[in-house]
Amino acid sequence: MRNFQKYNTLFLILVILLGINAPAYAAGESYQVMGHAALKAEIDRDRHSFLLVDSRNPEEYREAHIPGAVNIPQKNMDEMFGLLPSDKDFQIIFYCNGVKCGKSRKAAQKAQKIGYTNVWVYSEGMPVWEEMGYSFYKGEEYEKKIETTQIAPLELKKTMAVEGNSITVVDVRDPEEFSQGHIPGAINLPLKNFAAGSGILAKENKIVVYCNSGGRSYGAYRKLMKLGYKNIYQAIFADWQEAGLPVEG
Repeated sequence: MRNFQKYNTLFLILVILLGINAPAYAAGESYQVMGHAALKAEIDRDRHSFLLVDSRNPEEYREAHIPGAVNIPQKNMDEMFGLLPSDKDFQIIFYCNGVKCGKSRKAAQKAQKIGYTNVWVYSEGMPVWEEMGYSFYKGEEYEKKIETTQIAPLELKKTMAVEGNSITVVDVRDPEEFSQGHIPGAINLPLKNFAAGSGILAKENKIVVYCNSGGRSYGAYRKLMKLGYKNIYQAIFADWQEAGLPVEG
């Protein structure tokens, strides 16, 4: 059973990283799911052949969105159905903030309930689109610096011992750096693929991201905020080493 779960998880990560189209993963739903590469191909081919809908709230949309997308917040869909095409067979693609954001799925379900037949969800959402280096609209607030909540080495060590499986420590450096030495119990999720691989991180957990000196973990912290994670901390590996705490590798 454990091996099945392991290989199933690896398959899902591969699907995310390669942007492969896949059938809807929720039982009883008939919308289909597409990855970033498939959506990019659709846009490059003919952006007028479908409607791209950003299901996030207006503030998120104004900060950054995929070019050509219209903003129909999932919570306001009932009063904004008039923005959808009159042709119920026209392709509609919904997206929000990643694989654990339910807004695009709920929006797709609502569209199907009123008769739309060609409904898709770009499940990786805006964070992965940005991570892949595709073009996107940037609003005035996009570059605004965020304040991270930092956790000191000794406090982190104590928290890991006390909270156990309810805390996830993530090393966002490259695999080579991770193999040379990392915080015991940490998992490796490099910054360059962080949003794409974030589906393995439980939203109910406390998430601590770290790198050598803070630059990459700041980027990961920012991505976690955009992905909707609430209980986030940043640590510095150099501080952990300086404190004389154990290193695994």
